[in-house]
Amino acid sequence: MLGPVILAASRSDKMRRIVSAAPVTKPVVNRFIPGETVDQVIPIVEDLTQAGLEVTLDVVGEDITEVEQSHAARDAYLQLIERLAELGLGEKAEMSVKLSMFGQALEGGHELALANVRPVVEAAAAIGTTVTLDAEDHTTLDSMFAIHEELRKDFPQTGCVIQAYLFRTEADARRLADNGSRVRIVKGAYKEPAEVAYQDKAEIDKAYVRILKILMDGAGYPMIGSHDPRLIAIGQELARKAGRKLDEYEFQMLYGIRSEEHLRLAAEGHRMRVYTAYGTDWYGYFMRRLAEKPANLLFFVRSMITKN
Repeated sequence: MLGPVILAASRSDKMRRIVSAAPVTKPVVNRFIPGETVDQVIPIVEDLTQAGLEVTLDVVGEDITEVEQSHAARDAYLQLIERLAELGLGEKAEMSVKLSMFGQALEGGHELALANVRPVVEAAAAIGTTVTLDAEDHTTLDSMFAIHEELRKDFPQTGCVIQAYLFRTEADARRLADNGSRVRIVKGAYKEPAEVAYQDKAEIDKAYVRILKILMDGAGYPMIGSHDPRLIAIGQELARKAGRKLDEYEFQMLYGIRSEEHLRLAAEGHRMRVYTAYGTDWYGYFMRRLAEKPANLLFFVRSMITKN
């Protein structure tokens, strides 16, 4: 039951100050977020790709309040794409973006987010890569899917994320599978009410498998976002039954979690992409990583005890 408590803390300014001020926080955060700047994260990308892995990069930050901040987020991604181009990493590194960071929650936010994300998608396509639109809480999804559909008119490789714990997701998956979209499926990491989402872990896992089967049997490109060994094995079996080749789907896991499994899957010939976040506004991202898995929270608490 700790997950909902941690997710609530991720929106608390008081908890942000407490966690940020703790001496142990930064070393632990570095496990999940390997840098604050492009210069710090590029060597990580090079190391991962040289090890046979692929990468998706997320410039962290979502709770913006000013239009100028949304433009700064856009420019941060454009700077990242420029660096990837210089190093010839376009084919191995894509981007993940949260539309809230691009102004989705501001007045006129749908149009603002679309206007900000389009040049990022265009620049990514120009260097041979693409962008995936991350899913956020359920109130934002209609806007996200509409932006995804609009971008795919010119950039059909643009991906999106669906969350297994939401009741609506099976219908979303059928639509996306039918139109050939790139889709990352995750369990979900926001605090959602019982009216819209499964609350029981077993029910979420069952929904995940049902939805993944829809994606594997469809015309799109499934991206399996999970660290769960059982779900990874089920994903492999569903891909086999659907007759998919190893390059017709991929696995995605977070930087800093189950790194040996990243290498194992890649060694078996699977496409394995490491979700790598960086930036200064790391608090919300970090707290959701703690909420997703008790072991992450135990790691953080243990570190605080041993450092003090």
